[in-house]
Amino acid sequence: MDRITANPDVMVGKPTIRGMRITVEQLLKALANGITTDQLLDDYPELEKEDIRAALLYASQLVDEDP
Repeated sequence: MDRITANPDVMVGKPTIRGMRITVEQLLKALANGITTDQLLDDYPELEKEDIRAALLYASQLVDEDP
């Protein structure tokens, strides 16, 4: 989870990937719209597969009913 960061000076404090200007929200929306992991990695060469997994884990923890 250290790949997900939030900094008020980057993307208005939204959770981002390793402090880059790529938000967890962007990745989740892209995946929900059918963009594949390989396409994301091609579109954002600075991303790593582990970043995408971390974004999914982060989202799953947000909706987890058990804290």
